Amino acid sequence: MISGTTKSGFEYKISEARLKNYELVELLAEVDTNPLLLPKLVKVMLGDKLANKLKDHVRDDEGLVNLEKINEEIAEIFESQKTLKN
Repeated sequence: MISGTTKSGFEYKISEARLKNYELVELLAEVDTNPLLLPKLVKVMLGDKLANKLKDHVRDDEGLVNLEKINEEIAEIFESQKTLKN
């Protein structure tokens, strides 16, 4: 299990099994050329419950979920884990 808190305060716990999921690897390989896969990537990586918490975390005053903020949070989660492994 990996866990942490992003700079914006989003707390996450992701099981090792989710990170080793082959479908997650497939999505990571394709998301750069097909950004429409990002919502699926977020759900596969975090699970429905944590993905919804992330959306609520970045939701603005109008109730909109900013795409750039979601990208930043996901990138930060990956970067923090890369740092831990090195």
